[in-house]
Amino acid sequence: MFRALILAATIAASTRGADAASTPAGAASWVGGVATVDNFATQPRAPWQADDPADSLYRAAREQLNRGDYRTAAKSFALIVDRYPKSTYAGDAMYWQAYAYYSIGEQSQLRDALRVLDEQRRRYPKAATRGDADALSVRIKGALARQGDNSAAEDIAKRARGTTEQPCSRSGDDDDDDRMAALNALLQMNAESAVPILKQVLAKRDACSAGLREKAVFLLSQKRTPETEDIMLDVVKNDPSREVRKKAVFWLGQVNTDKAATALEQIMSSSTQDDDMREQAVFALMQQRSARGQAAVRAIAQDPKAPDGVREKAVFWLGQQKSPENAAFLRGMFDKLAGSAEGSSGESIAKKILFSLSQMRGEGNDKWLMDVAANSKYSVETRKQAIFGAGQAGVSTADLVALYPRLTDRELKGQLIWVMSEKRDGGAIDRLMQIAKSDPDREMRKKAIFWLGQSNDPRVKDFLLEIINAPR
Repeated sequence: MFRALILAATIAASTRGADAASTPAGAASWVGGVATVDNFATQPRAPWQADDPADSLYRAAREQLNRGDYRTAAKSFALIVDRYPKSTYAGDAMYWQAYAYYSIGEQSQLRDALRVLDEQRRRYPKAATRGDADALSVRIKGALARQGDNSAAEDIAKRARGTTEQPCSRSGDDDDDDRMAALNALLQMNAESAVPILKQVLAKRDACSAGLREKAVFLLSQKRTPETEDIMLDVVKNDPSREVRKKAVFWLGQVNTDKAATALEQIMSSSTQDDDMREQAVFALMQQRSARGQAAVRAIAQDPKAPDGVREKAVFWLGQQKSPENAAFLRGMFDKLAGSAEGSSGESIAKKILFSLSQMRGEGNDKWLMDVAANSKYSVETRKQAIFGAGQAGVSTADLVALYPRLTDRELKGQLIWVMSEKRDGGAIDRLMQIAKSDPDREMRKKAIFWLGQSNDPRVKDFLLEIINAPR
């Protein structure tokens, strides 16, 4: 069994290098004869209908696309549909026309790509690339959103939330599309003209206008007046939609004023608010990047009366903003929790602190995490998290190697072997080979062999073969 493991690792090590050499970075994988990346096809499949009148045109378009001549390819694929709309290639040609536009990347071409995909959905609903088309459409809208297209951004956000608009009863001219377009137009108006209209929208309380109110909250955050914070806070307190209230909390974080900070601190500390709202307030305060906001978040992080979820979010976001103050605070908080009576709740938050510090490179966090990993007064799970965190924080291979003989627990040693394997440098490989060859613990030898098998180091294959061929 042990030799079988070594053999498997040897095969993995040798084939991994071959794969890496033959497959370019970012290359597509092939599924069902079609290359796919991120769930949509990126290379047209080989021609499949030689007697089809569009076959030669498809071959030419495919070649143009594969060599990166996207503008010519888009025209060629469009010709297939124009000349041979009943061709077996026509439905897929529309997808590849859209993909060529997407590959050009200019805003007008991205819009053309969406138009072509919509047309494909209408004319060729059974095309083989219809599923790819939906995924490509989402990616195109993401590209448009990055270029400042608000409608594309909103569509992406809705998809990410997994929500859909519910049908509402409408009468007269009460048309949501028209009202949404009107709200978008407010971006072009000055604050004095726009804010009174936004107040009227936010005063609505019916379920059908919740989407409009979400949009209005965003627009309000972009129109700074003496009323902005008060209106937003009124939404937080009184809007019947939980999603609208959460959006108001989020956008308060973009209003970088003392008044907004005070409102967010009240929300974060209020026991009458639900946990999600308080967590959103933590995030919003940290987005203000003010000393006052960070001090408030540090206070809630160490408040034993606050919900665990709120405290954990505070710990996480403090770790995302690197500073000597945040690093020192989190390390001190960990020390207090380690000796506190908070039980499993305190240990869970302590682990979050370890992770948070691992994301804040520098500030001495790597050495501090190693000290926690080596300290037997902490639980095995906490020490395992510290070992992982030290690796994430960039601790040197030499320090990891030096820690190994100081550990006695198998779980900890196994965790350290894995973290060393992630370093992927010569010193780590040397130590793993030493463990694989001579560690007295058979399980540790097996773990080292397994992770060596995932390495691209050219020495590994010969080393493993040496072990296989060694006399019993």
